[in-house]
Amino acid sequence: MAKLKSRIALEPIAHFDLPTHHLSVSSLSLSQSTLYVGTRNGSLLLLSLNPTPTPTPTPTPNPPPIESVSFASLSRNVSLLRTVSVSGSPVESIFVLSEIGVVLVLSDGFLFITDSLLIHPVKKLGGLKGVSVIARRFRGTHSQSTDLTDNASNSSKGQRILDKFGGVRTNGVKSKDLEQNREGNYVFALVIGKKLMLIELVLSSDLANASFVILREMQCFDGVKSMVWLDDSIIVGTINGYSLFSCVTGQSGVIFSLPDLSRPPLLKLLWRNWEVLLLVDNVGVIVDALGQPVGGSLVFRKGGPDSIGDLSSYVVVVRDGKMDLYHKKSGNCIQTLTFGVEGVGQCIVANEENRSGEFAAVATPTKLICFRKVPSEEQIKDLLRKKNFNEAISLVEELECEGELSKEVLSLFHAQVGFLLLFDLHFKEAVDHFLQSETMQPSEVFPFIMRDPNRWSLLVPRNRYWGLHPPPVPLEDIVDDGLLAIQRAIFLRKAGVETVVDERFLSNPPTRAELLESAIKNIIRYLEVSRQKDLTLAVKEGVDTLLMYLYRALNYVDDMEKLASSENYCIVEELETLLDGSGHLRALAFLCASKGMSSKALAIWRILARNYSSGLWKDPGMHDGACVTSGRETAATEASNILEDSSDQDLVLQHLAWIADLNPALAVRILTSEKRTNQLSPDEVIAAIDPKKVEILQCYLQWLIEEQDSDDTRLHTLYALSLAKSAIESFNSESSSQSPDTGRQEHLKTPDNQRESIIQSPVRNRLQIFLQSSDLYDPEEVLDLIQDSELWLEKAILYRKLGQESLVLQILALKLEDSEAAEQYCAEIGRPDAYMQLLDMYLDPQDGKEPMFKAAVRLLHNRGESLDPLQVLETLSPDMPLQLASETILRMLRARLHHHRQGQIVHYLSRAVHIDARLARLEERSRLVQINDESLCDSCHARLGTKLFAMYPDDTVVCYKCFRRQGESTSVTGRDFKQDVLFKPGWLVTR
Repeated sequence: MAKLKSRIALEPIAHFDLPTHHLSVSSLSLSQSTLYVGTRNGSLLLLSLNPTPTPTPTPTPNPPPIESVSFASLSRNVSLLRTVSVSGSPVESIFVLSEIGVVLVLSDGFLFITDSLLIHPVKKLGGLKGVSVIARRFRGTHSQSTDLTDNASNSSKGQRILDKFGGVRTNGVKSKDLEQNREGNYVFALVIGKKLMLIELVLSSDLANASFVILREMQCFDGVKSMVWLDDSIIVGTINGYSLFSCVTGQSGVIFSLPDLSRPPLLKLLWRNWEVLLLVDNVGVIVDALGQPVGGSLVFRKGGPDSIGDLSSYVVVVRDGKMDLYHKKSGNCIQTLTFGVEGVGQCIVANEENRSGEFAAVATPTKLICFRKVPSEEQIKDLLRKKNFNEAISLVEELECEGELSKEVLSLFHAQVGFLLLFDLHFKEAVDHFLQSETMQPSEVFPFIMRDPNRWSLLVPRNRYWGLHPPPVPLEDIVDDGLLAIQRAIFLRKAGVETVVDERFLSNPPTRAELLESAIKNIIRYLEVSRQKDLTLAVKEGVDTLLMYLYRALNYVDDMEKLASSENYCIVEELETLLDGSGHLRALAFLCASKGMSSKALAIWRILARNYSSGLWKDPGMHDGACVTSGRETAATEASNILEDSSDQDLVLQHLAWIADLNPALAVRILTSEKRTNQLSPDEVIAAIDPKKVEILQCYLQWLIEEQDSDDTRLHTLYALSLAKSAIESFNSESSSQSPDTGRQEHLKTPDNQRESIIQSPVRNRLQIFLQSSDLYDPEEVLDLIQDSELWLEKAILYRKLGQESLVLQILALKLEDSEAAEQYCAEIGRPDAYMQLLDMYLDPQDGKEPMFKAAVRLLHNRGESLDPLQVLETLSPDMPLQLASETILRMLRARLHHHRQGQIVHYLSRAVHIDARLARLEERSRLVQINDESLCDSCHARLGTKLFAMYPDDTVVCYKCFRRQGESTSVTGRDFKQDVLFKPGWLVTR
């Protein structure tokens, strides 16, 4: 059996030589474990196959030809049970009706029937002569074909009687009793001359009474060589082509026309999908029951086959002692077997007549060989052993499309081929298959990363799958062994020895570094996908820890930090020494922080900040200065992110100082964070803040007062004092910057002064706003601090808090010369003497200052109406020019006269209104109301008579009882005179 293809789908299981040289095989039929052989001298042989032959555990990689196989071993699997003589002519067709144990044989133009064990004599069916071709009707699984025997009940009694005598043409059955005894409907189509007849075998328990019923007769062609009946379609093949007949309507049509000098027509029913294969020269065309082509065509070897068989998803063709196995869908020839020498004669192939056949039999004129389909798993294993990975994958895809592989086997295959590819240095393809396997566990790749024993050794399942790959070893060992195999293969190729090493590796041998990098990258890819699966805690820890291990091996810094800073299950103890030794402190810091090890993470960030500042850590993509600054800022930022969430006061205060040195804004963010569950103690924080970091202290105090609504007077006073000190320093600095020694002072500025402030608003503005808004600080203590400074507005605010109005006016009017603010303050005081006091300050400022006549005139102009002119005149200085004050004084006098007269007008108007009200009241009281016997109460509608009554201003009259209930302010109409006053025209209005 010469091997032309790498796949072994069929293997021989039995061999049988005809008992005498006078016998020659002419037909063949295979049914379950029995084989019927028809010879050219008209004999029928019954062979029995061993139903459970001992299979070879695995197909032999290089099987020998069939001639070299031990006949004794194969002959034991088949035995000749019986031989009967049918006729003196060759047996042309054999039909095994295994359901009822009957065999139908076509020989010498007649139909013969016998039992399946060939015990009873062979009986010839009378009434049929000259039959050239016969075909049994098969109906598809989901076929809607017509049942031709349904009309049998309409036949007459006379026709049924005639059927007993040789099968007269009729549409009925023989008798009612025989109909009840049928084992089923066995309908055949047969060709006699140019007639196509449809018959039904009528069988009983006694084969001697077997007969047939002619169901239909149609006109056909001459020279029919082959025929198949599927559903309602009968496809016949002649030397001119293929035609289709309808068994229902009797109509026919041409499917294909054969060219001249073409091979004889050949038809084969394909059981799996209920299709028919038509042979056109050396091309097999597959059609459905309606004759329409489906799928692709099969191209056979030149010359075409002698016979065609159907075996599961394959088509078996034989010719000249060779058997080719073709896949129906792909059309590829997957295996070629040699079972005889060229020119051996006509070859025949037979298969089981079912959709899941496993056996096929091939016969030459003198011998018979039986083959069995190798199980799919064994085929796959054989291909994998030969490292034919592509062909194995193709086979699995075919089986998957046909539904012959379960999900468990498919997952097992992907895992197995993945491991084989991994050991064959095809890392990308290996991981692709790992990802397709649903049964493979991520822990199975752990031994490829870390040597045993380790923390996760017991988690690795001992899955050997099909046992085709060696035990797992670290990737370094796989690469080293693979490189040795490549070198050995190169040496053997030079010596003319073929190897199974990949041709790409032989033509361009890879380096160890390239292979190792590829292996690690692809294992990383697998572990990254595995992180999304639902795994146990221990496996999650192994996946993340080993993933970090591989990131470190390839120096994937960004991936390391991303994994460490996100939610992960890494084991810090396994990685701490590794990351520290390789210098990946940032990743270690992120990892410690994600695991709640804040103290260790902060210590690492502090070390990094110190190393950056000393120039030990550089970023090649940045200039030296920018790199140092960026590194220090990053370390401080990451540390602050940890401290913002921490409620450990000692830890926060321990690291506050170095962060404040690098970035005061981050220090403020740490102290004022709302993320922590328990806030820090203000006293401890204030004590820990460096006195030189004034802005940090001020921001923290401001946050306590404004955001936390602290009412602690100590904090308010401390905040005010701190702002006051900063304001004094700022004022002195601004004053000194205007002196002649500005250049020297600028040169002596410290770096702290040069640093940009973390607070944008000026300190004096903040001080003034706080002094005005807060009432909880001690103004005297603040005043003592700024007493000798030039912060006059702040002093004015403090004096106002203390209630010293004259000092406030002096500062506003004389020191600040803010007349508007001084007048506004007098308005807040609300007393006229405050304006007089302010006027007196303007006219007599003391301390040798000139009188402020313009301010005094402005005050008189704005507030003169509320001042007493006499007091003003007494207050005016004799030195004040008359022309400045004359107009103002004149306006004051006119205003006083105007106010006086306005007052008189108001007085007399009020008096007139009073008199009018009295008169209206008098008129109301003087009104008369006439009450008679017919008068009713407007509330209860009782007669008033001589009862007491009351009248409301809206002229409603009620009895005294209702008056007491209603009240004197609300009438019966619901009007409340206290809320809705009733006006009546009086004499002042109407006059």
